Amino acid sequence: MNLAPFPLFLVLFSGFCWTVVYIESIRVGFRDSTYAMPFWALALNIAWELLQAALEYQQAGFVLQVGISGLWFLLDCGVLYTYFRFGKKYFPPTLSSRWFYLWSTLVLLTAFIVQYVFLLEFGLYLGRAYAAFLQNLLMSVLFIDMLVRRGSSEGQSMSIALGKWLGTLAPTIYFGILGSINLKGANLLLLVVGGFCSLFDVIYIVMLAQTKAEEKRGA
Repeated sequence: MNLAPFPLFLVLFSGFCWTVVYIESIRVGFRDSTYAMPFWALALNIAWELLQAALEYQQAGFVLQVGISGLWFLLDCGVLYTYFRFGKKYFPPTLSSRWFYLWSTLVLLTAFIVQYVFLLEFGLYLGRAYAAFLQNLLMSVLFIDMLVRRGSSEGQSMSIALGKWLGTLAPTIYFGILGSINLKGANLLLLVVGGFCSLFDVIYIVMLAQTKAEEKRGA
């Protein structure tokens, strides 16, 4: 990976922000006895990280993105543990716990198949970029949905919200504006999807801040 100083900074900054998101998600999950990342987004993240890291390692060896993705995968496994440990309480009480595990397994399997097909259809570099930005957009919307469904800041923190926003904004600037050699220049789709990610991320940050303020006043 031969990057100029500023694009390299954006890659490293994004990696740092997302690492904070995953570590904080594990911490907050155990603190609140819940899971801190919407499960569909988590499943897609885990599949993306494992598949693209393995495939790029086969093609290019141990480059920067392989190391970053490998670290994210290990941290996401920690987030996944909090989901399986605490997530059953959000499942309909009329259904047995077996349905929770069957549903969760189906979601993970679906995520891996979809991510693999993205790579087959578009190739490693374009496929992983499209998949990453689209699942980021889904995550942005699902964080808002999680806040609304839970009706509180349970399992959520401003560090996660800000890290998710900035961790996506950096590659949006890189791939959508500056352009990447692997993607043959600036990519309009990634710019638009990344822009919507920022829009929904900022909305979530404002909503979460207001929720925390109300909780503090009511305490």
